[in-house]
Amino acid sequence: MPQETPAPSARQTELLEAAYRYALTHGLTDLSLRPLAEAIGSSPRVLLFLFGSKDGLIRALLARARTDELALLDRVGHPTRPVGLAPAVERVWAWLAAREHRPLLRLWAEAYTRSLVHPDGPWTGFARTTVEDWLGVLADCQSPSEREGPDAAIRRTLALAVLRGALLDLLATDDEQRLTEAVAHQVALLGD
Repeated sequence: MPQETPAPSARQTELLEAAYRYALTHGLTDLSLRPLAEAIGSSPRVLLFLFGSKDGLIRALLARARTDELALLDRVGHPTRPVGLAPAVERVWAWLAAREHRPLLRLWAEAYTRSLVHPDGPWTGFARTTVEDWLGVLADCQSPSEREGPDAAIRRTLALAVLRGALLDLLATDDEQRLTEAVAHQVALLGD
């Protein structure tokens, strides 16, 4: 029988949320416990006690970021009433392009890259899990006939590649108009 993980305490949840807000602003790459603890009204010792280690805290922050990502994906995908791949890409891009989501998306890009460069440690599997999550949502958006077609996985993969590439360019350049036009062009091709 698998051992259940105890529910986090109210203080652990409070500090995780504060640390998450801090990470959205400052990122995770150069995360140091002392400045983080000071910024969120705690101490390094308390953070280590609650999260086990710095890596444990980073894993908790990545899980928290994934919760926000999955909430977005849940709003896009409607498995009981598929919207189609092209409309799903439009919806996802509209969310990705919204300026207020940039802090989360920068954190996502940082974690995705770190997962590729440092495959061990707290980043383990983050990039792969993200790809699987997004491909699953895009599949849920396809009608049953579209989802099972011979090129269904290829179309989802292409849609994800366009979204991810456009997102990275947006974070690098802030050129929302050019990238929105590029995504719209790809959406038109997906509709064919």
